[in-house]
Amino acid sequence: MIRLFVFSFFVFLLSVSNAAGQEFSSYFEDRTLRVDYTFSGDTARQDIYVDELCSMPHWYGKRHRLAEVPLKGNGQIIVRDRESQQVIYRHSFSTLFQEWLATDEAKHTSKSFENVFLVPYPKQPVDITVELYDYHDRINATMKHTVDPNDILIRHIGEENVTPYVTLHPSSPLLQQGGAGGGSPIHIAFVAEGYQGSELQTYLDDCRKAVKALFEHEPFRSLQDRFNIIALLSTSRDSGVSVPREGIWKNTILGSHFDTFYTDRYLTTLHLKRLHDVLAGTPYEHIIILTNTTTYGGGGIYNSYNLASAHGPKYEPVVVHEFGHSFGGLGDEYPYGDNDPMYFSDTEPWEPNLTTQHDFRGKWENLIQEGKVGLVEGGGYLSHGVWRGQEDCRMRTNEFPVFCPVCQQALTRLIKFYTE
Repeated sequence: MIRLFVFSFFVFLLSVSNAAGQEFSSYFEDRTLRVDYTFSGDTARQDIYVDELCSMPHWYGKRHRLAEVPLKGNGQIIVRDRESQQVIYRHSFSTLFQEWLATDEAKHTSKSFENVFLVPYPKQPVDITVELYDYHDRINATMKHTVDPNDILIRHIGEENVTPYVTLHPSSPLLQQGGAGGGSPIHIAFVAEGYQGSELQTYLDDCRKAVKALFEHEPFRSLQDRFNIIALLSTSRDSGVSVPREGIWKNTILGSHFDTFYTDRYLTTLHLKRLHDVLAGTPYEHIIILTNTTTYGGGGIYNSYNLASAHGPKYEPVVVHEFGHSFGGLGDEYPYGDNDPMYFSDTEPWEPNLTTQHDFRGKWENLIQEGKVGLVEGGGYLSHGVWRGQEDCRMRTNEFPVFCPVCQQALTRLIKFYTE
């Protein structure tokens, strides 16, 4: 009887996996369509423009729950089969452009920002819609365009001259083959920024420190077999990164710099097309950029990238904190001047670890009922009107050693969404 049960259960898991695979293969090839956009405007008006389409070998994103997103994000890209108009893929994100719209500069100056999104390569023509949401969860910009997969002007990249990389942490073999429920590994790629060729061993050591730090935190420690992690051996002409406030400008592969939005410690790159060119042809989905600098700083943007100062103070907690943003969609839990608010009482944050109590359902009520956390006021850069679950957390201070139960629960849900 036990053997019969085990065999039946295995057949059930295999059938679920095959069903997920059939859903993917009905609409998509095992390739990636990279869509480059320009987002532009100011606080009064925002516009979206198609820049370029690229084809890359293999698809490293989700292969099941294709029309679902685990978090709404500040925007979404929606792929519909052109003939039936059925949604066949959906992906959520945040952008530096949308952060910039909350600054004073955006009130009187128009700017443009590069953005790059990856979707599975369609077998038939599709309609792609991009939506951007404001801080009241309203659509403030949208555009729709058609993609013919046979378009001769779709540029092929990543098929040769691929950036070399080493595997730091392979996922479980079962997950690489499609998992029990059709899930797939979560692919993370480290990218070297501001490291010369002679400094690549230092970079790899920095990568290993980051991986070790990540897997010292729950739920990553318990679920580490679900991650496939590589390190790209990308080199720069100059060593270090740009620090504009000190008049330091470096020639680096991604052109990253501090002082983003005139904030000293905010370290970002605006060159997303360049970033994805470096990554083309490698197994990647989530991106961690390590910068060769001792200056403190970093940044993390949901489903875009995480960038950290590899030799700055508190490097390990910073890179984990920023991964909480870029992978987990977690919000910052600290106040920061109460200026240019991004959260309002009439709108519930999409970030799973913050609430305005406008619509708290589905967040951490269960943990409150279990007596593990509560509602502590302050978060999302505001002293009042936004609540977090616990007094301290990795998303609040570098000194706190773990993610709080609210963040752990949110991260666990996200990891299982992609891998089960």
